[in-house]
Amino acid sequence: MYYVYILRSKVDENFYVGFSENLKQRILDHNSGKNLSTRIRKPFDLIFYESFVDKFDALRRERYLKSNKGRTMIKQLLREYLSKS
Repeated sequence: MYYVYILRSKVDENFYVGFSENLKQRILDHNSGKNLSTRIRKPFDLIFYESFVDKFDALRRERYLKSNKGRTMIKQLLREYLSKS
């Protein structure tokens, strides 16, 4: 399986969208500072993920979620969660 996930930083509350074949390990890597692009914003909460059978479908979804339209969709999709936090 392939995963596209959304993390939310506990430091600045910004989102990080990523892709992985091993979701649990990837989150551990983010929270332990092994990822250079997220190191200064750790720790993170996993707030959303989707699983895919096909790698290219997952990569296409990740690319979309990182676009402006995708960011807007994330905010709409998670509006209940975001309004409570």
